[in-house]
Amino acid sequence: MRDVYQAGQIHRESRDAARDEVWRRGRTPAADPVFVGITNGEPVRLIYDVDVYPDTTPH
Repeated sequence: MRDVYQAGQIHRESRDAARDEVWRRGRTPAADPVFVGITNGEPVRLIYDVDVYPDTTPH
C-alpha cells in the first residue's frame, strides 16, 4: 500500500472508507481525506487526516 502512495497514486477504496467513517461519526468532511501514514501492526491500517466543518457535532 505504501508503494501506491509513494508512486503518487491514490487508493480510492481506503480514502472513501475514511470519508465514510467521518460521516458515520456524525461529522461533515470539509475536504478529501489526506493520507498520512500506515500502522506497523497486523493487519496494516492506513491513517488519514480528514478536515471537518467545525459547526457539525456528533449525534
